[in-house]
Amino acid sequence: MSEVVLPALGESVTEGTVTRWLKKVGDTVAVDEPLVEVSTDKVDTEIPSPFAGVLQQILVQEDQTVAVGAVLAIVGDGAASPAPAAPVVEVPAPVAAAPAEPAPVAPVVVEPVAAPVVAPVVAAPAVPVAPVVVAPAAPVVSAAELNESDPNYVTPIVRKLANDLGVNLASVRGTGVGGRIRKEDVIAAGSVTTAMPVAAAAPAAVHTPAAASPLRGTSEPMSRLRKVLAERAVASMQQTAQLTTVVEVDVTRIAGLRKRVQSEFLQKTGVKLNFMPFFTLAAAEALAAHPKINSTVEGDNIVYHPTENISFAVDTERGLLTPVIRNAGSLNIAQIAQQIADLADRTRNNQLKPDELSGGTFTLTNTGSRGALFDTPVVFLPQSAILGTGIVTKRPAVVTDSEGNESIAIRSLVYLALSYDHRTIDGADASRFLTDVKARLESGAFEANLGI
Repeated sequence: MSEVVLPALGESVTEGTVTRWLKKVGDTVAVDEPLVEVSTDKVDTEIPSPFAGVLQQILVQEDQTVAVGAVLAIVGDGAASPAPAAPVVEVPAPVAAAPAEPAPVAPVVVEPVAAPVVAPVVAAPAVPVAPVVVAPAAPVVSAAELNESDPNYVTPIVRKLANDLGVNLASVRGTGVGGRIRKEDVIAAGSVTTAMPVAAAAPAAVHTPAAASPLRGTSEPMSRLRKVLAERAVASMQQTAQLTTVVEVDVTRIAGLRKRVQSEFLQKTGVKLNFMPFFTLAAAEALAAHPKINSTVEGDNIVYHPTENISFAVDTERGLLTPVIRNAGSLNIAQIAQQIADLADRTRNNQLKPDELSGGTFTLTNTGSRGALFDTPVVFLPQSAILGTGIVTKRPAVVTDSEGNESIAIRSLVYLALSYDHRTIDGADASRFLTDVKARLESGAFEANLGI
């Protein structure tokens, strides 16, 4: 028998909450295979099994919080031991009214699994051991997992695939265990979705309302991550004096550069070239020249950071997380683009290390990714500023040629909104920073910084 313990998930992390078991008692697990999802005040992550064998016991149930080093489960050789029989009686609510004998477990298994599972129970001799071997299957299908439309049991990978294909998970019927939605279900639904616009293109004036969310009319407890975000947001707003300054930037030259080098950039780096790396580099360069924006208040002192460690916001199903690009001012566009793609992907799939979420000195948030022109982002302590980038849109604007002649042209424009702590940063400081970022972006002179 080998004990699976809760590992240290960061220097300041002392406890974690089990959010979901990825394996059930009796399942075979391999070394480094994801075993359980754990939430801490810094990161939600999957804990891999350090041993190969059969999951014998689950000692910490979902939604329970334990200290680092606590034993989560037992992994051993061979079939599951009778020990897991204890949670079988506790977990499924429908069994509560039944006698304490093993026989009533059979109806719970028959309904979701199918008749073949019941056969071995009936055919076995009247020995108490036979029901115990079958009993661990009961925790596999909880009341929540039997609900085919419950989004809580869709893995991050499947959820991301559905988002990429434009598939509404509420309309997908799962074919996995307990009705769980699998990749194949999403792909099948996606093929139907892509075919529909051809037939539905004719009635252009017809409006189809969005599908109602399964959360409508329900309630749920706040996750650990949501509680931490809420506490930090309130603390930041109470302890700082926050103000936002907005400028409009013409990024037409960058748009032209992206169009010219997109194919080569993708071929050499493996990632697409969007506007975010340009915003990141321009901000990093401006931070070096305006250290007040890249500072922290410690008591009565202002600490000016020696490097530009830029956090960037990633929208996940668990909440907003901010992985860090360290020393961003020393990187080129290709390196920044690759780090953004890698960190964002691992953030959404619970694969980040806790240290990759700490140490940021300034934050970028792409509020335009969902179509917003701009917003007033909240500065999170201990940082002093955050830059929000709106959606890049084409609009008519006044342009001036080299001879001073003015005309109206279609330009690619974006709003940049800088929120900052007015205790140490004045409006003039913010304006000087934004003016430098604006000038850098509008020049479009990034060819030497592409890194390809």
